Order: sequence, then C-alpha cells, then structure tokens
Amino acid sequence: MNGRLHRRRENPTPRHLSARARRYLPFATGGLQSLLQYRSTFVTTGITAAAGAAITVFLWRAVYADAPPGGGPGGFTAESITTYLLVAQVLQILHANRVDDEVAAEVYRGDVAVMLVRPVSYPVMRFFACLPVVAANAVLVGVPVLVLFALLVPLTAPRPVDVLLFAVSTALSVLLAFLVNLLTGMTGFVTTNTWGVRMVKQSVVAFFAGQLVPLALMPGWLAALASALPFRGMVDGPLTLLLGRYDGAAGALDVLARQIGWAAALTLLAGVLWRASLSRLEVLGG
Repeated sequence: MNGRLHRRRENPTPRHLSARARRYLPFATGGLQSLLQYRSTFVTTGITAAAGAAITVFLWRAVYADAPPGGGPGGFTAESITTYLLVAQVLQILHANRVDDEVAAEVYRGDVAVMLVRPVSYPVMRFFACLPVVAANAVLVGVPVLVLFALLVPLTAPRPVDVLLFAVSTALSVLLAFLVNLLTGMTGFVTTNTWGVRMVKQSVVAFFAGQLVPLALMPGWLAALASALPFRGMVDGPLTLLLGRYDGAAGALDVLARQIGWAAALTLLAGVLWRASLSRLEVLGG
C-alpha cells in the first residue's frame, strides 16, 4: 500500500440507495407530526385559496362569457379557462412547501450549523421534510377547493391519458418548486432578511409560470421569454397536458423533457451554490 490509505468507493446499488433513503424518513414523519399540530392553518389556507380562486375564476369567466364555442382569445372557452385558473390555484397550493421560509430562518438563527453536523445532506433532508407539507396541502386544501368549484362552475373533462400526463408533470412541478424555494432560501447566506427576495420570487414565479395569466394570452415575445424560463414547468406545463393543448406525443414529451431538464439544471445549480454558501457561512461564523 506504500503507506497510503486508499478509501474504498462503493458503487451505489438499490440496497445502498434504499438505506440512504431510510435516513431521511424520520425528517418526513417528523415534519408531518409537526404539521398536524397546527390544523387550523389548513382552514386558513383553504379559505384564502378559495377566495383567491373565486376572484380569478369569476373575473375571467366574465371576460369569456361571449366567447364563441370554438374558443376565444388564446383558444380558451369559458370552461377551459375556468379549469386552467382553478387548477393553477391548486398547483400554487402544492408549491407552497415553506422551504424558502425555513431555510432562510435556519440560516438567520444559525440553526443550519447544527443541521450540518448530522450525517445527512441538508438539501435532501429539506426535500423529504417538505413532502408531508405538499401531501397535506393537496389532500386537505387542494382537493376540497377543487371539489367546491366543480360543484359551482362547469369545468373541462380531461381525457384519461391527459390526466396521467398531468400527474407526472405535476410531480415534476413540485420538484421544480422545491428547487426554486431552496435557492430562494439560500439567499439568506448573503442577506440578513429574505422577505423582499421571497416577495419578488412569488411575483416572478406567479407571472412567468402562467398562474395569473396563461402564457397563450401573452404577447409573442413575452410568451417566448416565459417558455424559456423554468417557471413555465410549474403551472403552464402541467395545465397544457391536462387540457390537451399539445401537439401529439412529441408535444407532450417536449413539455416533460423541459421540466426534467430544468430540474436537473436547478439541482446542479443548487449543489454548486450550497457549497459556496457553506464557505460563506464559515466566513461569517469565523
């Protein structure tokens, strides 16, 4: 061995990956237990989401009241624009994972230093901890809001294949939302207060994701800019698949490929910035 210590590198196998995943399950279960202690939060979130959806849905239904049966501006009918805006509201609820708030708060309080001594990856731990939040928001807030409005206004009935594509795209949109919020929370390493950054992020994401205005209604240059950004995959992408507004299998694959590509790029960016942020934390602490 010539006096050298050679560290054995193990190739990741399904068994090793399963063992690594089990390390993070306590963070998911702990997050769920902590979440259920504040059940009234779901009531408040549900009322706020329902009120926001009502304003948006009935405003746009008034705009499309005289739309021709073949579709008005952007190719939407009154039913399809209602479905778009309502499901966009539900997706926004799924994206409210609180990762940006919690990461920024832990950096501000210095709690992140305690997290770093644990034998786990902090970003991965944050991902597992946010999963119960996403699931609880979907079941306790998203579904009731969707059912409520389905009883009040006519919606577009999607095809089964579009529902399947929407489910896959929604999972990717949740991953994109986590990465965007993680990057936003990491700005706490260079700022003392991330409130302004988070407000700007919410506005930018809501606009360029197509939550406020569908990308099909934007001017050409603005729609092209929004399509080139990762935020489109958070709202407009899944809804394009749900409403069947894509050009065959190639069009559907293009939507999913863009989401996967942006998820990979943001994961890489988060990894690089996380290492740089740790160096920044060491300078501040020293």
